[in-house]
Amino acid sequence: MEERELTPKEQYALLKERLQKETACTAEEIKEIDKAFALAEDVHSAQLRYSGQPYIIHPIAVANVLVDFGMDAQSIEAALLHDTVEDTDVTLPQLQAEFGDEVAALVDGVTKLGKVPLATKEEFQAENLRKMLLAMYQDIRVIIIKLADRLHNMRTLDFMAPQKKRDIALETLEIYAPIAHRLGIRAAKEELEDLAIRFLDPIAYADIEKSLDSMTRSRLEFLEDMKEQIRARISTVVKNPKIDGRVKSVHGIYRKMYMQNKNFDQIYDIYAIRIIVDSVIDCYNCLGLIHDMFRPMPGRFKDYISTPKPNMYQSLHTTVLGTDGIPFEVQIRTWEMHRTAEFGIAAHWKYKLGLKGKSNLDERLAWIRQMLDDQKESGDVQELVRAIKSDLIPEDVFVFTPRGDVINLPSGATVIDFAYAIHTAVGNKMVGAKVDGRIVPIDYQVKTGEIVEVLTSAQQGKGPSRDWLHIAKTSSARNKIRYWFKNEKRDENIAEGKSEIEREFRRNYIRLSEAEYEKFIRNLAARQRFDDLDDFYAAVGFGGVSVIRLMPYIKEEYNKNYRPQEQPSALLPTQVKTTKSKGSDGVTVEGVDNVLIKFSRCCNPLPGDNIIGFITRGHGISVHKRDCTNVPKDIAACDEPERWVQVRWNKDVKKEFKAALQITALSRIGLMADISVQLANMRVNINEISSRVAKDGRSTINMNITVSNVDHLKNVISRIEKVDGVLSVER
Repeated sequence: MEERELTPKEQYALLKERLQKETACTAEEIKEIDKAFALAEDVHSAQLRYSGQPYIIHPIAVANVLVDFGMDAQSIEAALLHDTVEDTDVTLPQLQAEFGDEVAALVDGVTKLGKVPLATKEEFQAENLRKMLLAMYQDIRVIIIKLADRLHNMRTLDFMAPQKKRDIALETLEIYAPIAHRLGIRAAKEELEDLAIRFLDPIAYADIEKSLDSMTRSRLEFLEDMKEQIRARISTVVKNPKIDGRVKSVHGIYRKMYMQNKNFDQIYDIYAIRIIVDSVIDCYNCLGLIHDMFRPMPGRFKDYISTPKPNMYQSLHTTVLGTDGIPFEVQIRTWEMHRTAEFGIAAHWKYKLGLKGKSNLDERLAWIRQMLDDQKESGDVQELVRAIKSDLIPEDVFVFTPRGDVINLPSGATVIDFAYAIHTAVGNKMVGAKVDGRIVPIDYQVKTGEIVEVLTSAQQGKGPSRDWLHIAKTSSARNKIRYWFKNEKRDENIAEGKSEIEREFRRNYIRLSEAEYEKFIRNLAARQRFDDLDDFYAAVGFGGVSVIRLMPYIKEEYNKNYRPQEQPSALLPTQVKTTKSKGSDGVTVEGVDNVLIKFSRCCNPLPGDNIIGFITRGHGISVHKRDCTNVPKDIAACDEPERWVQVRWNKDVKKEFKAALQITALSRIGLMADISVQLANMRVNINEISSRVAKDGRSTINMNITVSNVDHLKNVISRIEKVDGVLSVER
C-alpha cells in the first residue's frame, strides 16, 4: 500500500513541531512564522511545481533545511516568503510593513533581478550573483537561505527538461558548491556536488553508487575492527570519545576516479574513521596514540587545528597503515570543531555571537568584499563568476611568509598570487621570489608548507608585466595587475587596445572600411558600457575587456550587418573568354592569355593562399589574397568588376616568395640573435629586419623573409614561437 503524500498544511505542522522542539524560537516568533506561512500559502495557491505538487511545499522544504542548519526565526520567515516577490504580486514594501525591514532585506537578497535588459544569459547570471553577494556581505543569512533553496531544487530536479537539468547542475557545481565550501557548510556542499554529478554524468554516478553498495564485506569488517582497536586504546586516556566512520562523497570519489584516472579499488580514503573528543589537548593525545598503534604514511599528516582552513574548518588528518598493510584515514576533532565542520558559518553567524563575534565574522567574510571590489575595479561583472570558479575551489595550499604568517591560496597559485595576497604594492613592485631560500621562476606554483619571500624593486615606474595576467591564478591578482595598467599606462593601454583589436580582426578575417570600422567599434564599446572610445581601447589594453571573449558576438554582428553575400559567379565575368593561361610565376590565370603577373605587396600572397587577380593598366595582373583589405568583398557591386579575374596556384609551383612577419616578444639581450639562429637552421633568408622597444618592456620586430609556400611559412612561425620570450608571431 502506497504511503499517502502529506498535504502542505500537514507538512507545515511537522515543521512547526520541529521549531518548538529543536530551536530556541519564542511563542511570539512562531506566531510571526505562522503569519509568513499563511501569506505564502495564499499567494502561491494557484502555482504548481514541475512535479505537479503545490508550490508551497518548496518554501516549507527550504525552511526545514534551515532548521537543520540551526538558523533563527527571521531566517525561517524569509525562507517561507523567499519566492513571493519574484513569483507573485507581493512587493517588498508590503513585506517590510508586515514583517519588518530585517525579513524584507533577507527576501530581497535571495530574489533574482527583475527584467533587466542584459544581452546574455551569462551577464544575467553574473548580475544576480553580484546582487546576492552584496546582500550576503550585509547579512550572511542571505546566502544560507539561498543554499537551502538550491539544495531543495536540486533534490527535485528530475521533473525538469534534460537541458535545463544540466544547466542548473553545472551552475550548482561551479557557483553554489564552491560558496558552500568557502562558508564551511560541508553538508550542503557535498550534497550539492553529488546531486550535480548525478545529472551531469549519470552513468558515472550510477557506477560509483553500485561500487559503494557492493563494497566488500572484508573492507567493512576491517574498518569495524580498526574502530574497536582504537576505542579500546584511547578510552584509557581520553574520556567519552565518539568514534564513527565517514563515507567519502560521490563527487570526491568521482574526482579521483575520472580526474586522477584511478580505479575504485585504488581509492583508500573512501571510508575514514572520525574521532570526536572534548578538548584540543585530547586531539593531540589521540594523534600520538594513533601513530603509536599504526605506522603513519609520510606526507599524509595535516594539522588544520593550528592552521585552520579559510572556511573555519579545523581537524587533524592522518593516514596510517592498518593490519595487512591497508591504509585508512583518521580525522580527530573536538565537538565544537565538528559542528563548524558540518555547518560552517551557519554555526557562527553574527546574530548569535554578539559584538565580539560579529567583528571576527566580518574578518571571515572579507573575501566577499574583496571579490566585489575586484569586480568594481575591473568593470566586468562576469569577473565574479570567474573568481568563484577559480578562487573558491576546494583544494587549498597554505604557504608562509618569512615572518611566519600563513597565506591561503587556491591550488595552482603562483608566487605572483602570493605577492598580491600580501599587499597590492608588494605585487606591483615584485621582481622575483625565493621559495625555501632558492630563487624560483615567476610562474612557480607554490605548495603547502613552503616559505615564500618576495623580492621587490624600489625603482620608480617599475610595475607588473602584462604577461603576469596569463600566469596569475587568482582573479584578485589579475584584477590588481589590470588596475595598475589602467591607472599607470593609459596612453600605452589605448595604443595596445587598438593594436589588439586590429590584430584579432585580421586574424578572424573581419574587413571593414574606415567609416564602418568606427561605427562598429562604437557599437561594441557601447555594448560594454563605454561612452568614450579611448576608455574602451584602454580597457582592452590593460586586460579589463577581452576581445577574444567578445569574438563570438563580433563575428555574429559582422556577418549579419557588414558582410554582404558574395556571388561566386561574379568572380568570372561572362563577357571574358574562358581560356586558361599559365603565368611564369606559378599562377594560372583564367580568362586572360599571355599576361605579366606580379604579387601585390599589400598582402604578399603565398602558394596555398586563396587568391584573386586584378587586371592593372599597363602592368599585367596583380595577384592578391582573397581576404586582402584592397579586395572588394562583393566583386559584382564594385566599380569595375570586369577587371577582377579568377587565378589559382599551379600544382608544380617552384618559386621563392617574400613574406612579412611581425613578432611581439619580451625585450631581452640576445632575443634577435636567437630568432636569427632559428631561421638560419631552417635555411630561411632574412631580407629586411627592424625592431622597436615599447615602454612596457616589449619588443616589436618586423622582418621580411623568403619562403616557398604557406606550409613553409607556418613551420617558420612555429619555430619562432618557441624562442624564449616570444609572445606572438603574425603574418
